[in-house]
Order: sequence, then C-alpha cells, then structure tokens
Amino acid sequence: MNILDILYQPWAIAPDRLTEIQAIYATHLRGESIDIEAVEARIGRQLQNQSQGYQVQDGAALIPLRGVMAPRMNLMSQVSGGTSTELFARDVQAALSDPQVKSIVLLVDSPGGSVGGTQAAAAAVMAARGVKPIATYSDGTMASAAYWVGSAADRVYISSGVDQVGSIGVVASHVDVSQREAQLGMKTTEIVAGRYKRIASQYGPLTESGRQSIQDQVDYLYSLFVGDVAAQRGVSTDKVLVDMADGRVFIGQQAIDAGLVDAIGRIEGVIAEMNDRAATAARVTASIPAPRRSSMNHMQVAAAWAAENPEAAAMLRAEGAAGERDRIAAVRAQSLPGHEALIEKLAADGITTGAEAAIQVVVADRVRQQNLAQARMDDAMDPIPQAPVSMAAETQTTRLGVNGVIDASTDAAALDRAAKEYQAAHPGTDYIAAVRAVQATNGAY
Repeated sequence: MNILDILYQPWAIAPDRLTEIQAIYATHLRGESIDIEAVEARIGRQLQNQSQGYQVQDGAALIPLRGVMAPRMNLMSQVSGGTSTELFARDVQAALSDPQVKSIVLLVDSPGGSVGGTQAAAAAVMAARGVKPIATYSDGTMASAAYWVGSAADRVYISSGVDQVGSIGVVASHVDVSQREAQLGMKTTEIVAGRYKRIASQYGPLTESGRQSIQDQVDYLYSLFVGDVAAQRGVSTDKVLVDMADGRVFIGQQAIDAGLVDAIGRIEGVIAEMNDRAATAARVTASIPAPRRSSMNHMQVAAAWAAENPEAAAMLRAEGAAGERDRIAAVRAQSLPGHEALIEKLAADGITTGAEAAIQVVVADRVRQQNLAQARMDDAMDPIPQAPVSMAAETQTTRLGVNGVIDASTDAAALDRAAKEYQAAHPGTDYIAAVRAVQATNGAY
C-alpha cells in the first residue's frame, strides 16, 4: 500500500481513524519525514505490529483481527497497529487444515480499514462455514470493514453491553495539492489517455464529473458491502439497508436488536459452543462410510446418517428437544417486567443460554431505568421562583402563637419558611407538595 493509496482510495473505516491516518501520511507526502517516536508519544503506545498467526486454546484457533485493516501492512502497520487482510485470510485457511484445530474464533477489535482485501478476507471466513465451526468475538470495536469480515462467521458475539458494532459504509477522499505545489514553485501537468484515467486528479480542483466518478465508485463498493452482509447474516438486503447500514455505530444491545450481533457472551463460552458443534459434526461424519463421506458436505452427511440410523437420529432429536426446552426455560427464568419481548427473542434464537440472557436483561434494564429517570427529569415542574425578601418583610412575619398556626397566606417569605417547616415535620415530602399543604391549611398544619 503506497502513500497515494492511503490518502485517496475508498475506505470502510470509522471516520476518526481515517482522519488520523491520512493526517500522518499527508505529512509524508509533503516531503516531511514521519517522526515515529513523536507519533508513539502522542498516541501513548509503541508502533509495532508483528503478525502473530493464531493460537490454539482448548482446540479452538484464536485468530486476531485488530487495528486498521489493509491488504499488505508495512509502515502502515507500524503507524496504525493494524492487520494484513492477506495474512488474516492465510491464517483462516491454515486453521482449517490444522488437525489440532476443532473450531475457529475470530478475535476482533478494529475500526475497519481499506476496502481492498476486505471482501476476500470475508470470503475466506465464509468458506470456513460447514468445514469447521467458526465464530466472531468482538471485545471492543467491530466497525465497517471489520464487520464486513466478522459477520461472515456462523455466529457473531460481543463481550459486553458497551462494545461498538456497525459503521457500515464506504468513504473516499479527494485532496487538491495544486496550491501546495504552487507554494513550492512546482506545477504538475499530467498527460493521460482514457476519458476517466485522471478524472479526479489531485493536481487540481475536483470537478463535478470527478466528484460523480468518485461517488459512483463509493456507491458500488457500498452495494457490495451491503450484499455481503445480507448473505452472511441470512437476511434481505432491504433489512440491512433499513436496520443496519446507514453508517451508525450500534452499542451493545442495540447491535443485537438491529440484527448485527447474535448475543453477548464470554470467550470461554464461545469456544465451548464452537467445540460442541465440532464434536457433534465429527460424530455424525464418522458414522458415514469414507467413500461416500469424501464427496459430501456436512449437511448431506447429517441427512445420510439420519436416514441410515433412524432410531439413533430419533434419540438425538429427543435429546436435542429436551435440551432446547431446558435452555428456553432457563432463558425465561431471567425475565424482568418490561423485558418480555427481549426474553422471547432470546428464547427463540436457539442458542442463548440462561446466563447470557441474564446479562442481556440486566444491561437492557439498566438502559430502561436510565431512560425513565431522564423522562421524569424532563417532565418535572419548573421550581417556583422565590420573591426577594426584605428585612421589613422578615420582621413582619411572625408566629401568631395560637396552636402553632402560621399566617402564610399573604407573605411569600412566610410561605417559604412554612413549607420548609412542613417538610421537616413530614420527611419525604417534596417542596411543591409542602407549599400546597401549607396553602390548603392556611399554615395550620
């Protein structure tokens, strides 16, 4: 990836990260060297990114997808701490061939990156489905190109109710460097062949035809993005466009409600679930004779096994049904008033456990309580303005001394003092209610 690619190519990335990256490389384009130590001091970390491949934990290959994404990472990797999508796809394919790997879990914390290489990386993840169980687990951010890739897994999880997901969209930039050249006493003249070859050249102002050319490119890439997400999540493109792909970032439960994510979970639970799926698939596959098995996919293997072993298949179905009933019961046991719809959605998804449902309900209830508190504040009456009290008025306000009666009907200061005395005598009464009580009894409380 060269400097001009970084500055001008289309990106699927969170906007703030793109601005930061382009600012760093614009410095280099102006002929100034990039001060790596200064950049490290500013962002508070070392700029380094060595490809780590994948680690195997409990039979699951953990493949990282972190930082800014681009096809090939060199200085770009050092500046942004990113991931090469080429190496990422290679790691996925290697994990599929690794006999020690039962399942695959993608560990995602990325704002996205270059469009180039992203679709191929997503295709590599999609190709793993049906070969080995594969899940995406995000423990921070899964935005734009990172979601393009992450959504290709069998299941998509986030670690908590504050993880950020989405930002589905494409952005491209045009920078006019002609004035900068003029300041340096330079002028670049491009000699081109082909109507569209340099229609949006950076050596002059952006023309309307150049703008439209960039817009057409961005729109086409966006359509590919939306189409892939729809296919990978098993929904229509209309649903993606309406609920997911307007460029918004969804937080926690919002991402689940919109359909971008399946559930909140812990990494240990995700690994266990993927390995359980792998074990079930292995048992079924082993029961099919090798010659037939070699030409069949997992769905065909399962169907053939069930046809040849009807009693065992019926027993497994009964066990599965019993397990599903227990799971649904455990999910419904976590219900709280006001969250019935969420509980039913989790009960119907076929995978959320009771513990995972409890986490999601607690998060949703916290949001609901915050919304209710804000609504009460919005609906509260404005405080009654207090009239200034003069010393003369203060001295005129006295107790009558008859049965503790206070004449608070005509004097604002007396009314205020009487209301506060009423509050002291009736703990928990708000100020406005105290004023009304004093007025209703003419101070004889």
